[in-house]
Amino acid sequence: QVQLVESGGGLVQAGGSLRLSCVASGRIGSISTMGWYRQAAGKQRELVASITRSGSTNVADSVKGRFTISRDDAKNTVYLQMNSLKPEDSAVYFCKMIVTVVVPNVYWGQGTQVTVSS
Repeated sequence: QVQLVESGGGLVQAGGSLRLSCVASGRIGSISTMGWYRQAAGKQRELVASITRSGSTNVADSVKGRFTISRDDAKNTVYLQMNSLKPEDSAVYFCKMIVTVVVPNVYWGQGTQVTVSS
């Protein structure tokens, strides 16, 4: 079984920074796309950023220029560097990976809370 564990969330003042990490463990053959999503209270889950195995990224307009996604394949880890945080960035952040054990499957982390105070 594959497990994803996020870390790095917390409470920060507006304008501050946080770095989220998500590590995959278990029977892992390869990991293609890694991504971060967020879900604010009463809202739908939305894509924040994703990164392919080749390093191509897709970043939501709302965070472009402030958030950076990166990955370390040797560590099965994806990162989200969040700078210039705003109160509207407050949400539960989830990582998602497409992991091939025998066939590709989608796995989600349990989520980490990010709260930005004004």
